[in-house]
Amino acid sequence: MIEVKNIYKSFNGKSVLKDINVTFEKGKTNLIIGESGSGKTVLLKTMVGLFHPDSGSVIYEGRNFSNMKFEERKEIRKEIGMLFQGGALFDSLTVEENVMFPLGMFTNMTLAEQKDRADFCLERVNLQTAHKLFPAEISGGMKKRVAIARAIAASPKYLFCDEPNSGLDPKTSILIDNLIYELTEELNITTVVITHDMNSVMEIGDNISFLYKGEINWQGHREEIMRTDSVELNNFVYASEFMKKLKQSLSHHGY
Repeated sequence: MIEVKNIYKSFNGKSVLKDINVTFEKGKTNLIIGESGSGKTVLLKTMVGLFHPDSGSVIYEGRNFSNMKFEERKEIRKEIGMLFQGGALFDSLTVEENVMFPLGMFTNMTLAEQKDRADFCLERVNLQTAHKLFPAEISGGMKKRVAIARAIAASPKYLFCDEPNSGLDPKTSILIDNLIYELTEELNITTVVITHDMNSVMEIGDNISFLYKGEINWQGHREEIMRTDSVELNNFVYASEFMKKLKQSLSHHGY
């Protein structure tokens, strides 16, 4: 579990995050949604320590990460897996070597143990035959799966995903969503997903926090999001013509 308490963050006098309070539950996919510029990425970077909050706390299982010294933070960072927006694979390394990279950095595993772990993670994301391929030789969806395998390689307690479906077609996006959802339950980890993809929201949104102009505007489950009274959230959810028609259809049938 991760608790964000009373977080404020500004840059050059401009307020970006305003009194953010949210709990990210263990074993759940916790989504942060909102328009571009709403503060989603700043919140994520504050949670992992890339930005320091002006005030407030980020607490990992009772440990106040925000108040820790640099060396103390290292221990929590070892428990964090990151899935970056573009995958961020190393072009010069094979798929297997990319997955092994954090194991060499953060564990005392032997090379044989690292290879065994990489094999397990790649099998878990259904890439058993891609070990010796380079990123340039695989598709965008495969790159995302390699990035997921790398993110879980060191057995993290916390998994952060920044726009995991960015650049993917709808069918592949659903596969990535389902994989993240399955791994979260299977490994019983705390997963935080930054997204503006409404398909992801409806597929895997156990807990959803909607950011609007740097503030938490709405929180709830994916089953509740279609019935919200928040004007700002409705404008976000029903931004497309398809979603507007869906809303009209639901209203017509009494949902």
